[in-house]
Amino acid sequence: MTDHAAALADYLATQAATLVTIEGNYAVSVHGEIVVERRRIAYHLVPDQGFLGKASKWRKLDDAGRLALLQERWNADIRAKLEAQLVITAEQVLRLASETGTDPAMALSAFQAKYELARLRCKIAWDRIRAARQSHLQQQKAQEAGAAIDLSLYPESFEMAQGMDRHFVAILGPTNSGKTHAAMQHLAKAGSGVYLAPLRLLALENYQRLLDAGVAVSLVTGEQRKLHPDATHVASTVEMLNPNRRIEVAVIDEIQLLDDPDRGAAWTAAVCGVPAETVYLLGALEARPAIEALVERVGGTLEVRELARKSPLTMESQPLGTLKNLKPGDVLIAFSRREVLNWRDQAITQGFAVSAIYGNLAPEVRQAQAERFIEGQTKIVVGTDAIGMGLNTPARRVIFTTARKWDGNAEGTIPAALAKQIAGRAGRYGAHEAGFVAGFDAATHKTVAALLRATPEPLPASGFFVAPNLDYLGRIATASGEKRLAKLLELFTQHINVHDAFFVPANLSDQIDKARWLDRLDLSLPDRFTFSLCPVSTKIPMLERALQDWASQRADRRRVPLLRIEGMGGRNALQYLEDSCKLYAAYAWLGYRMPETFPDGEMAQGLMQTTSERIDRMLQAQNATRGKSNEHWSKATR
Repeated sequence: MTDHAAALADYLATQAATLVTIEGNYAVSVHGEIVVERRRIAYHLVPDQGFLGKASKWRKLDDAGRLALLQERWNADIRAKLEAQLVITAEQVLRLASETGTDPAMALSAFQAKYELARLRCKIAWDRIRAARQSHLQQQKAQEAGAAIDLSLYPESFEMAQGMDRHFVAILGPTNSGKTHAAMQHLAKAGSGVYLAPLRLLALENYQRLLDAGVAVSLVTGEQRKLHPDATHVASTVEMLNPNRRIEVAVIDEIQLLDDPDRGAAWTAAVCGVPAETVYLLGALEARPAIEALVERVGGTLEVRELARKSPLTMESQPLGTLKNLKPGDVLIAFSRREVLNWRDQAITQGFAVSAIYGNLAPEVRQAQAERFIEGQTKIVVGTDAIGMGLNTPARRVIFTTARKWDGNAEGTIPAALAKQIAGRAGRYGAHEAGFVAGFDAATHKTVAALLRATPEPLPASGFFVAPNLDYLGRIATASGEKRLAKLLELFTQHINVHDAFFVPANLSDQIDKARWLDRLDLSLPDRFTFSLCPVSTKIPMLERALQDWASQRADRRRVPLLRIEGMGGRNALQYLEDSCKLYAAYAWLGYRMPETFPDGEMAQGLMQTTSERIDRMLQAQNATRGKSNEHWSKATR
């Protein structure tokens, strides 16, 4: 089974293919190039035979069965059929384009849609080129609608940045290659600047770094502000970009998140819109093609620096096998809160003090848990992939308890890029001479080894995600006469003006779901838009109910006091405090945007802090309690 897992990974790599999930189904997505009439046309699609079955079916297959199914659904014959299908469509498109004097590029760009079936994209290509034959009136009407959402002009909407001669410096490399150091040094010495982070935790970390360097800096995130009266610099989350303040230096971290369908639009906006003379783009090596294409489109000069890892990273010859083989400085990786706490308890029974780090914890708690490990108060970390970004845990060895993760639809093997990012936390330069990686069991060990050998797929050089701001929605409303937020967002996602597929609509499904119930309230479009962006997970019913109640009170023109979270509702004490922290964060987020309705923003900030401290103390107390229980048990069994 383990040999087949490695063979599966190798097959995908050699066949220019990746596994993707589409609405609960597994499929194989492939890329390549065809040549028609001397035109080279790239494609990135799911072949018509590429569906591998529902997630439940896929999970029941062993690795040998998965490999066999994959080889059946994607092989040389099927590639030939796919490319013949694309050639026929391309020939039709080029012929019609020649007859009508239109540019076929927009239609042929339909062949690049990583998560969609080839036959559907061929139809889209054909539909697009036929649309060029419409009458003058129809064309004029389409232009009027398209003018409201012309994504090809998206960079030009950032007037200040587009009026500058910007120089981009891409510093790319694996974890532990020193990407951040040079950029942050330049930022600290600049007369003005901004650091844009993917996480509040990273914004907080680099805010502190700039403070320590004597820089007058403010912290600005969705739910937190620490404002310096004479600030020359800002450390913020990427969504909080201010495109109207000209600065000398900007640092945009984790640039490979451009490819994230949920949040990638914020990175697109940052690259297009940050008004800085020098813009550092920090991230993974596979982001290079995307960066080169995007910088060429938005204008400016580009310098690329590729860095190697500073300390060697070695796959151990054998799996860990048992927790009795744990050593101080080890980091255990699991992929759910429940599993993290389970492995933590098991590690405590081996006599170790343990830090627990997972996504549900507030950034302050994660940082406190990491610092205990750094200071030697704890000897082991058990964490999710949350440690892969923004936590400088000086691990000697990273041990994967599993190489499989639930992605929201199904459980599957983690991507090679994620495995490399997590594994790269081992052997931090300056703390250890080398880093080591292992799987807990033989199967996991072999799979992780294959993932670390694999070359991550480069980010696409087109299809950059864009999300609408309020101004965009206002223009769509004026052009279409539509006032409902849900319908305006749907119009945006339908891409009214599709002649340039370089920019594409982001995944707005969660925002649209919120907009549907917001449209039933007596709220202005700006208010409904703001509430639709409030970072409240619809997977936690209590938090969703709170947001709905807050919006209703805003519609009734009532002030909303900050009330403590409703009853435990079947949650344990730790879950209760975690959800409380999220509630206070959401209230603080709204407090910054609607202070007249949500007046207790400072109180929410304070409660976020005290609740985070309580969570941290609770995790530490569980360390002590379980440690004593284990000690008593050991004495009793002597």
